[in-house]
Amino acid sequence: MIGLEFLEQVDVFRNLTDDQLFAIQECAEAVDFKRGDRIFAQGDSSSYVWIVLEGDVELRSEPSGQDGGIRPSPSFMSEAQAFGWTCFVPPYKYRLSGYCASRWCKVIRLESEDLLAIFEQDEVMGFKAMEYLLGAVGKQFEQLQDEIAKVRGIEMMSQW
Repeated sequence: MIGLEFLEQVDVFRNLTDDQLFAIQECAEAVDFKRGDRIFAQGDSSSYVWIVLEGDVELRSEPSGQDGGIRPSPSFMSEAQAFGWTCFVPPYKYRLSGYCASRWCKVIRLESEDLLAIFEQDEVMGFKAMEYLLGAVGKQFEQLQDEIAKVRGIEMMSQW
């Protein structure tokens, strides 16, 4: 069972009460992976939020030929970091693929339907989670903008 002490280290669950953390704990499932294992694939239906319990996870874009050559740099998630928030955002598909990047990793899997049920029962917790989600999406958008500017800048410089 996932400890409440660990859950309260996760940014999105920080400052929740013990009762609220217990509700999250009830729907948390730990899953093990080894280096190179794919946790989920870009384009798959997203129905889980994931939290790194131990090890490292790499989030990366898979080549598609339709992205115009602009691919964001991989992101690495480590202990107590949550990812997979696209399960709450239409079209409910993972935008990146997730891979175990360490010798082995253990991640917590939280089904979005379970979380939504909890958030409907406790609207304050739901508000806090969605507020965190908006911040996470905004940060990812800024990173994408920076990556596009970097690629375009390199292209411009190489044409001089």
